[in-house]
Amino acid sequence: MNNVKIANHVIGPKRPVFIIAEAGINHNGSFSIAKKMVKSAKEAGANCIKFQTHITEKEMIRSDIRPGKISKKSLWNIIKSCELTESEEKKIKEYCKKMQILFLSTPFSKDAVDRLERLKVPAYKIGSGELTNIPFLNYVAKKHKPVILSTGMSTIREITDAIKLFEMYKVPLVVLQATSSYPAEYKDINLGVIEKYEKLFNLPVGISDHSIGIYTAIGAVAKGACVVEKHFTLDKKMIGPDQRISLEPKELAELVKGCQAVKLALGKTKIILKKEKPVVQFGRESIVSIKNIEKNQIFTENNISTKRPGTGIPAKYYYKILGRKAKVNVFEDKQLSWNDIV
Repeated sequence: MNNVKIANHVIGPKRPVFIIAEAGINHNGSFSIAKKMVKSAKEAGANCIKFQTHITEKEMIRSDIRPGKISKKSLWNIIKSCELTESEEKKIKEYCKKMQILFLSTPFSKDAVDRLERLKVPAYKIGSGELTNIPFLNYVAKKHKPVILSTGMSTIREITDAIKLFEMYKVPLVVLQATSSYPAEYKDINLGVIEKYEKLFNLPVGISDHSIGIYTAIGAVAKGACVVEKHFTLDKKMIGPDQRISLEPKELAELVKGCQAVKLALGKTKIILKKEKPVVQFGRESIVSIKNIEKNQIFTENNISTKRPGTGIPAKYYYKILGRKAKVNVFEDKQLSWNDIV
């Protein structure tokens, strides 16, 4: 499996978890809020803050369709009210550079891709809704930049087709397991798909998590996720369809710490570590006498036992000593040594 490099970040199984704070449209079209989100995401420890590049007329027709049950407003009105201008996105990207956090954005139209190309983004994040939009995927693939691909509301066949398309253009690819319901129930997250994707596609795999809290995202790291993407907001009480499923700054910071901790804990070796050796001495037991034992007397369960500390003959040799004789007189409550045994 090859690593994927995005700017100065390397994504792969043996690399630190790449954490994306999904700002999305949680800025509600406000440049000042978007800027505050950048600062907050950086302070929380995220590697990347990701926005969405919407040019409403270019990505959808005007209609009254609503985004399920998550808002009473029409999708058109939501998206239109959350647009950022190209000038604002450019300033946000420049601010991200100043704050040393990676700027990415999800395009929803070819015009949005063109805008992001002018902004010289180092990679593209493709949302689940665009996974089957083959003309759009082709347009992105021809930019020959790394792609992070979400796979919500899709079949394995559809995912495979999209991956083959990007592979045809030799585009470095990261695949994210996702469940496109808001919020997603824990029973629908399917963390086992992460390992399935690894075997099927031999690509770095992550999760775009829409469940409440940080639990499943951290669990995804234990399953091998190289990337964790979570919706992020300054305040869940703000207006907007994604606010209530998003993490506030303190929660995002806790997610970062949790992912880092689990990643560090994923080793597979089982030896006595150098750091454990001092504990062996006081944590294990040695073979000791529990009565006075005379020379030539046989060691039995009535006159020897095991007690701490573990600085004498290890307790694991207890049954090898039973039935043997004392070489010398041994006083009660004394650690045996091999010199005491015939």
